[in-house]
Amino acid sequence: MLIKYHIFISSSYDDLKSERLELSKIITDLGAVPIMMDAYDISQEEDRRLIRKAIRESDYFLNLTAFKGGVSVEDTFALELEYSWAVKANIPVLALTIGEKARWKEAKKEKDPALIQALENFKTRLKNHPSDNWINLSDLRHKALALLSREMNLNPRLGWVPSNKAVEPMVANELIRLIRENELIKSRLKMEGTNIVKRIQGQMKQALKLMSANRVSLSFFYINGENWENGRNFRCLKIFRLLTPELSYPRTAAEISHFLGNILNPDPEKNVRKDFPTPSNSIKKVMTDLLLLKLVRHSGKGENEAWEISEYGKETFAVYRIRQMNRILQKKNAERT
Repeated sequence: MLIKYHIFISSSYDDLKSERLELSKIITDLGAVPIMMDAYDISQEEDRRLIRKAIRESDYFLNLTAFKGGVSVEDTFALELEYSWAVKANIPVLALTIGEKARWKEAKKEKDPALIQALENFKTRLKNHPSDNWINLSDLRHKALALLSREMNLNPRLGWVPSNKAVEPMVANELIRLIRENELIKSRLKMEGTNIVKRIQGQMKQALKLMSANRVSLSFFYINGENWENGRNFRCLKIFRLLTPELSYPRTAAEISHFLGNILNPDPEKNVRKDFPTPSNSIKKVMTDLLLLKLVRHSGKGENEAWEISEYGKETFAVYRIRQMNRILQKKNAERT
């Protein structure tokens, strides 16, 4: 069934026109619908009601922040007001905040010290949600794609479907019956003391340990370069973490090399070349290792060869993320005491 998500883009306007356009393209490429209320004035009460309604009806709220907070309204600024509406409506919030190393024109920055401090406080609040930093348009493109893909994979929403694709009542009832039957089977397995789930979880944790202990060496080939440069060792776990959302759809070795070359490039002042900016043999070795661990699926040959995250790989990634979130929670609890 074709499910489409509505993704609300919240950002200041004049200073982020190119970035907003890029986010709109990425969201559309993901098969979702970007929502931008550019034609409405948030300082007007009637328009605020429409903007708030659009946020409530969205599946995800994507904040894009640089060094401006938008127009002042209701003792705050536009970005923070829209954010508060999303939080109150329990809409998942995603944040892409400009990094400290970004080159930015002074004309595109707030001048009032009070507004600057308020914006910094707002950026701190955004860190409580799935978020990432970006330094230029290319970096934003990759960070946004990874952030959105991961959230749509790990936190799926209801979305909407065309009326001619909607589920018939009989199908819906059958689906409910199967869900209940599945829950009953899982309950019986639990009562019988089976250790199948524990064994699988143990295998996933072992796979994570293996990836954490092993490293892969990657070099980078830059535009106008003459040889491989900036060789670095990366933990296989980091490669797996970065690739999981990217491999929601089948990707060739060339596409994987291009993605890793851009996102892991240790020298942001240089642009990597388009075709295999990281060595093809290194990429295929990494993917073969992930295949041996059953974390990815492999299909095709030659130019049609492709890799895709497996269901087992998604569950393993979920175990990794839950462990990370638990550590953050434990750290915060320890700080409070």
